[in-house]
Amino acid sequence: MFDGFTVEDVPVEGATVHVRHGGAGPAVLLLHGHPRTGATWHRVAPRLVEAGFSVACPDLRGYGQSVGPPPTDDHSAHSKRAVAGDLAALMTTLGHERFHLVGHDRGSLVALRLALDHPERVARLALLDCLPVTEHLDRADARFATQWWHWFFFAQPDIPERVINADPDRWYAGDPATMGAANYAEWRRAMRNPDVVRAMLEDYRAGLTIDREHEEADRAAGRLLPMPLLVLWSLRDDLEELYGDPVPIWRKWADDVRGGGIDSGHHMAEEAPAALADALVGFFATR
Repeated sequence: MFDGFTVEDVPVEGATVHVRHGGAGPAVLLLHGHPRTGATWHRVAPRLVEAGFSVACPDLRGYGQSVGPPPTDDHSAHSKRAVAGDLAALMTTLGHERFHLVGHDRGSLVALRLALDHPERVARLALLDCLPVTEHLDRADARFATQWWHWFFFAQPDIPERVINADPDRWYAGDPATMGAANYAEWRRAMRNPDVVRAMLEDYRAGLTIDREHEEADRAAGRLLPMPLLVLWSLRDDLEELYGDPVPIWRKWADDVRGGGIDSGHHMAEEAPAALADALVGFFATR
């Protein structure tokens, strides 16, 4: 994976970010979702480099090989604001004061927070399989709770750790043929680390508490994303099934929104890398 990329651990305030980076040209920061690592981009990142971009693929705080602080009672140590701060500092260290930003799943929530907190840093923003936490919760009916039950299970204290760590290989399913053997092996190692499992759960606990509070403050202040926003979703996942076209929902958060579906299951970077890379390159190249 990632031929020609540099792999390093970059210290930031309160954490260490494991990152792969390579290429030359305008910078792109790619943020993975749950329960993946930065290796999920191994089929997309080289395509972006070939298209003339510098690309960085970190592990989020506590995921994969990135190390964060211990959990806190208010979950602030794993808030999207804290993780976004890690990544803003990472990009400064890598020499990129301004960059394009892409997030998938939980990484999209981090990307949203980074773009809201540091709008001067983000040229264009792409969010994949994502709505803001508050938009989900505003629509949280029985159907949502049934299909996205893991949000509420992961938010419980202690019980999810005991269940998952009892047999992580059975809890987290993955297919090396679909994921790629090296990506699968890296991900499987991470899933067997109880510290990683705890950090991933803290991500969800923060989502329903402090992250929600931050988004509610954004909405009360009328804060909008000033950069162009691309919203993409997996046609074989359930975001559109639950809510219809996500683009109108995102128009409450940004003035310049465009989007569409990718013919893929949820992990589009692994399942439809060419289509995803083409969509991103086209969006970043638009004037």
